[in-house]
Amino acid sequence: MIRVVLPAHLRTLARVDGEVKLELGGPATPDAVLEALETAYPTLRGTIRDQVTHRRRAFLRFFACGEDLSHEPADTPLPEAVATGAEPFLIVGAMAGG
Repeated sequence: MIRVVLPAHLRTLARVDGEVKLELGGPATPDAVLEALETAYPTLRGTIRDQVTHRRRAFLRFFACGEDLSHEPADTPLPEAVATGAEPFLIVGAMAGG
């Protein structure tokens, strides 16, 4: 089981409170987490990553165990603590402005 923490606007869109818990059918990678998330919550399709290219949207970041995984390949294995559900996979809205 993977635990996923979504930013408030995506929790509202998916109509969930708190963390989302997902079962993966294979290795725990950011791509696998996003596939499972979009399957369980179809309203999130296209909000976290582009529907065609599957690339991460510019103003969202991915974190696991205190590390920024946003620029890692989508098939990079997640840390064991995330894969076992001990730590959450975080999807965070980036800050911009000036």
